[in-house]
Amino acid sequence: MTQTPSQQIDARIAELADWRGEMLSRLRALILETDPAITEDWKWRGVPVWYRDGMVCTGESYRDKLKLTFAKGASLKDPAGMFNASMDGKVRRAIDLYEGDVVDAAAFQALIQEAIAANRKRA
Repeated sequence: MTQTPSQQIDARIAELADWRGEMLSRLRALILETDPAITEDWKWRGVPVWYRDGMVCTGESYRDKLKLTFAKGASLKDPAGMFNASMDGKVRRAIDLYEGDVVDAAAFQALIQEAIAANRKRA
């Protein structure tokens, strides 16, 4: 039986079974809470992707970090300075998170809202 993207993301979170799983679960909840119309997908052999009028961000897991990459990050307002990776790219920006990092929920959700607004402008 084929799993839905949401079930695959659930499985990835459970598989991580450490701080990365906890952090990915929390960020996912914040993403979905920001806009109930956000949809989830599973791409590139195991990367959660969130969409709303276009790609919002991806949630990649690595041995020592989580990376949330925003497809149009370079054009987004980031007053809280959440972006800390892929800063030299012309289009994307990312947030690298390591064990012990604390995420400002309000700033993160504002960034999600910015990404959705950018997608709507281009739709």
